[in-house]
Amino acid sequence: MSLINWIDDRFPLTKVWNEHLAQYYAPKNFNFWYYFGGLAVVVLVLQIVTGIILTMHYKPDADLAFASVEYIMRDVPAGWFVRYLHGVGASMFFLVVYLHMFRGLMYGSYRNPRELIWILGMVIYVALMAEAFFGYLLPWGNMSYWGAQVIISLFGAIPVIGEPLAEWIRGDFVVSDATLNRFFAFHVILLPLLLALLVYLHIVALHKVGSNNPDGIDIKKNKDKDGIPVDGIPFHPYYTVKDTFGIAVFMTIFLGIVFFVPELGGWFLEKDNFAPADILQTPPDIVPLWYLTPYYSMLRAVTFEWLPGGAKVWGVIAMGAAIVMFFFLPWLDRAEVRSIRYRGWMYKTALTIFAVTFVMLGYLGTKNPGHIDLFLFENVIWAQIGMLLYFAFFLLMPIYTTLDRTKPEPDRVG
Repeated sequence: MSLINWIDDRFPLTKVWNEHLAQYYAPKNFNFWYYFGGLAVVVLVLQIVTGIILTMHYKPDADLAFASVEYIMRDVPAGWFVRYLHGVGASMFFLVVYLHMFRGLMYGSYRNPRELIWILGMVIYVALMAEAFFGYLLPWGNMSYWGAQVIISLFGAIPVIGEPLAEWIRGDFVVSDATLNRFFAFHVILLPLLLALLVYLHIVALHKVGSNNPDGIDIKKNKDKDGIPVDGIPFHPYYTVKDTFGIAVFMTIFLGIVFFVPELGGWFLEKDNFAPADILQTPPDIVPLWYLTPYYSMLRAVTFEWLPGGAKVWGVIAMGAAIVMFFFLPWLDRAEVRSIRYRGWMYKTALTIFAVTFVMLGYLGTKNPGHIDLFLFENVIWAQIGMLLYFAFFLLMPIYTTLDRTKPEPDRVG
């Protein structure tokens, strides 16, 4: 009896290998946009491994945290490299996730029968934002400290339960050693386990209904006499080789940033975080890192104090609603086709405006709302315009996807 047979008698190793790799048939027309799902898994593994190494030397103590990070950077062999891999990796993780989500919007990967895949993906996105926020405080730099102070205080705007909730999150009346310890526990233990579980469920759900493709056609509907999709090819070796090439190109860019520009002009690592937390010195502009700034921009765009409860409450509501909207996409889109290839000008225009608006909001979230960094108007005015366009994409979707003139989908993938 071979080792594989011995294992198969006790664990379905060969069955899992065949179902999810060797005999999992994926559409033969995957393009560039289908790299990013696999890349997200690679970066997740990289973040977990580098995080474990950093945890060996990091001290979750308000008096020692900043010094322990400096110790990692200066005295731990290759510690600077591991720290930069982890710090730059966080931004690269969000970059590939955003591109992965954009591909879903282009090709209708949230449509029936893939609603659950999309919802699980969005739960991963929310968990990833929480993971990034909890990890952001750990270096105990000045921007980390004040950023956490501002973001946690937003929960205080929730009626009735706001202040007790903010106090519970901090573990104190202000951001302190208690906050650092619980954020460390969330970042190192709770959320990585949750993310690993969610990614597993995401992949299992994907392989149950099958992968979408640039044509938006279900290849499982057209099978040969052996039950194999005629427009499918085995994931291994075809797409494992393709993904290996994509990973090589991605890692070349990734390591280029790590070795030569790890701060990337303050977009990946902020200069204020190279100074220890100081309760008496507030940074000039308190902003989160770039991957959270679109929502932060919408939070600051609500400046109307005449609203019931005040502007702060409605800013928090707008920020939360901006994320929740993604969950309802499968039911907001009423088009007869999935892929952007066969949609009309309305959806193509709406998606283009949405993408540009999202990038604009992200940029404005890093700037002072009272300044003029684009043209004509103050940043807060542009953020308000951007917020209206953002919500219009979702709220008007049932209308423009119904009215849009679409092309007929082909019977086979191209």
